[in-house]
Amino acid sequence: MHEPFDITTIIFALLAIFVVWKLSSVLGMRTGHEKPPSDPFVRRSGDEIRRDAPVPEGNVIRLPGAANDDRRSDQRTAPDTGRWAGFAEPSTPLWNELQALGRADPGFDPKHFLEGAKAAYEMIINAFAAGNKAVLQNLVAPDVFASFAKAISDREERGEKVETILVSIDKTSLDHVQMRGNLAQVAVLFAVKLITATRDKTGEIIEGSADKIVDVNDLWSFARDVGSRDPNWKLIATETR
Repeated sequence: MHEPFDITTIIFALLAIFVVWKLSSVLGMRTGHEKPPSDPFVRRSGDEIRRDAPVPEGNVIRLPGAANDDRRSDQRTAPDTGRWAGFAEPSTPLWNELQALGRADPGFDPKHFLEGAKAAYEMIINAFAAGNKAVLQNLVAPDVFASFAKAISDREERGEKVETILVSIDKTSLDHVQMRGNLAQVAVLFAVKLITATRDKTGEIIEGSADKIVDVNDLWSFARDVGSRDPNWKLIATETR
């Protein structure tokens, strides 16, 4: 006989579908800290944000941009510099970078972009901690998913479990923007508070703390071809500062 469905699984699946649908209105569809050594979010020795790296195949995260906005066809003139107020200071490198992005992608909205990035960050962090490969597979590119899936599988083989509570996302900000031809790269800095602990198969905490809040600064970099009608932004790098 088939085993009855686990109601918890059904509820989580429905929640995941709802969140992915909700993200589609902000991010689109298509698709810290004391972490365990296998945590793919941790920056490894020698890793850098590859500002000149090609975008990997497959969609990771779709963030709002001009391709999501019907105004795109009507906004081929110079961007409205008022859009950058509160996100960059005039005449700074970031301001100039945003100007370049705005000329290439007139509908780019930094406020909505950061809202989408925040939602994506929370979804991925929670899915990884829960070991939910199905949710991750819908949000990350195949090569990124392979790294996440391996870390989860290795953790499960050791009988370990990760408990992560995202206490708050205190700040999201644009760190830098770069245009390489039609390729736009936007790096977002997340200042967050987390409670995270790794337990072994006996339930003993082997890393982190079940009640200590830690401050984390993560830098995630997204990219998209602004010359394409495809509005998908793809996660191309992560770094913990």
